[in-house]
Amino acid sequence: MTFRTALRWATFVGATVLVAGTFSACGGDDSTAATTPPTPPAALLACDDTMKTAFKPDANTSVVVVKALKKGDAIPLAPTAAPVLAPSDICAVKLLVGPGHPGPVGAPSTTSGIGIEVWLPAKTAWNQRVHLLGGGGMAGGVHTNPAIFAGGVGTNPWDIAGVEGAVSATTDTGHPASNSNFLMNPDGTINTVGWDEFSQRGIHEMTLKAKALAKAYFGSDPKYTYWQGGSTGGRQGMKQAQLYPEDFDGIVANQPSVNWSRFITAMLYGQTVTQRDLGGVGMTTAQVNLVSNAAIASCDLVGGQHLGYLLNPATCTYDPTADASVLCVGQGPGTNTTADCVSLVQARAMNKVWYGMTRDGTAPAPAADTGYETALSGNHMWYGYPRGSSIGTSPIPNFGNIFGPTTPTTIATDFIALSLQNSTVATPSFLNATGNGIDGWKNLSYAQLANAADRGLALQASFGNVNTDEPDLSKFKARGGKLITMYGAADNLIPYSGFINYYSRVATSLGGLANVQSFFKLYLVPGMGHFPLNGTTNPNANPPIPTDAYNYALLTDWVEKGIVPTDKLSITTPTGTSGAICMYPKMPVYVSGDIRAATSYSCQ
Repeated sequence: MTFRTALRWATFVGATVLVAGTFSACGGDDSTAATTPPTPPAALLACDDTMKTAFKPDANTSVVVVKALKKGDAIPLAPTAAPVLAPSDICAVKLLVGPGHPGPVGAPSTTSGIGIEVWLPAKTAWNQRVHLLGGGGMAGGVHTNPAIFAGGVGTNPWDIAGVEGAVSATTDTGHPASNSNFLMNPDGTINTVGWDEFSQRGIHEMTLKAKALAKAYFGSDPKYTYWQGGSTGGRQGMKQAQLYPEDFDGIVANQPSVNWSRFITAMLYGQTVTQRDLGGVGMTTAQVNLVSNAAIASCDLVGGQHLGYLLNPATCTYDPTADASVLCVGQGPGTNTTADCVSLVQARAMNKVWYGMTRDGTAPAPAADTGYETALSGNHMWYGYPRGSSIGTSPIPNFGNIFGPTTPTTIATDFIALSLQNSTVATPSFLNATGNGIDGWKNLSYAQLANAADRGLALQASFGNVNTDEPDLSKFKARGGKLITMYGAADNLIPYSGFINYYSRVATSLGGLANVQSFFKLYLVPGMGHFPLNGTTNPNANPPIPTDAYNYALLTDWVEKGIVPTDKLSITTPTGTSGAICMYPKMPVYVSGDIRAATSYSCQ
């Protein structure tokens, strides 16, 4: 019997005795009332099909699949996935949380509900933690497919259950894995149910159901509940801190995709620059990399040596229009005779992408303004990508490019189609009964792209408030929650300046940076991209990359042991050297010694 059950039992018996004594004083017979036992606690759930009827936390939830896996058993995944074996005895449970979104059979917006997979460790192995994982991109999955299971983003839930010993879970946030066309109804209107499930309900339901299932399976409430995710998973964690502060004791929200409508629309800006300024002829990846590597070489000197990546891109004012080494002969001061040389028009295009989206497609000279200021003003609509980041090659296969080859990032073209409620603006992968995508994005002017950005902001209520930019985290702080964000200073999908903008707004909301840092730590990681990898165009760069395991240990030590993360973290690089990352707003500053040793830097 758990302490909580025992307490309820004692309270029930005490109340019964009190009532019985009252009746006895009046001459009543209290023998029956005094000896009637309370209802015994329910039996613990078993990892078999009995769970399908025994676990019913609410009318909308059903158990679809229960599968007991012994150590070494093959985990059934998609046929194209590499074989994976269970690391120890674990129990996999598929849940469906309705009511879903009705509609014509086969329509992308028609769904039966939110699919959730919960992974339970052996009953003797549970560490009393719930450790949930976020999604990536549009966060869909195979969670409603009874034959196969979904993996995680970065970390797999079966490893968390089977190795760490925590309950883990993932969710499809209410739709299969695909692009964003599920968010448009067949008549072209907004699927507000789909937006709400993607934005917040899918994650909240997963959290509630994972906790309830843990209690029913192990017999006690979890002691700690943690969230870990990056990109969309980071946004999901931030949404829970903002909207459901009681859900989690600690959150790792890396490179969070907050400011969704702003940065997603701005993802297409580089491709718009190509269409409007370069006549639709994209620069090659080699050209983009040539200019990006030149920017790194111009700004990476540390102690008289080239570090290979930028410690602080905001201080780099490199301008390719004045760099003879990248400009073709005959283009300004150009001396480059290779096939990868660039024209002055192409060099100006790079400056535009680095500065960020403007209403009219203009950008100031880098020496005057690099675009990294915290507050946006006037013509400047959103932040650009850090110099030296790999924007000419997609970090996600088949995801499209920020700049360079004319293959747009489809998450951006999809979102613009949704904002304008015009499916034809998207690529042909966007399907809708009113008309499929026909690459109408190619025809957008700068003013029309700006209008799409304005529409995305205006429709936030219909889009489930997916921007996730509420700065008031006072309730999460008050409940004792802890939050850690690692953000790559070479992020090549979501510019880090957008999150600094949000973090600064949180500081204003909560009365200053010190109040925020007491529960919410932000670290900018030099050289890291959108994922925990080298995000620069320099393949020999060796930046300090904190791993998922490192980040999680940092969080759990803070929550469970009171070990507060320090201003300076020393991180081992992929090749075994070390580097320093600093808690924002501080950045690493070289002092003396080996430039590839964390001890050679201070945070200032």
